[in-house]
Amino acid sequence: MVDNNNEMEVLALTDEDGSIVEFEFIGTVELDGKEYYALVPLEDNDEGAYIILRAEDAEDGDVNLVTIDDDDEYDRVADLVEDEYFSEIDYDDMSND
Repeated sequence: MVDNNNEMEVLALTDEDGSIVEFEFIGTVELDGKEYYALVPLEDNDEGAYIILRAEDAEDGDVNLVTIDDDDEYDRVADLVEDEYFSEIDYDDMSND
């Protein structure tokens, strides 16, 4: 879905179990030559949590989004995402309500 009227862009991804899960696309950041996607699950997300996935080139020319297993890499990317997209929102205060 393309954002023509300030509507959210939705990505439908297939998880490791083969289920389709929809996410709101927040944006991308780049670190060390790699691209990362920040996404918010549209279902079962009362806390407003987001996920970060790394983009990797697939053999068929598409892009696969994969989880980040390295904690240091994830923390560095999460800092960039927070600064770029969430710096005005304090989610810690919201979760304590």
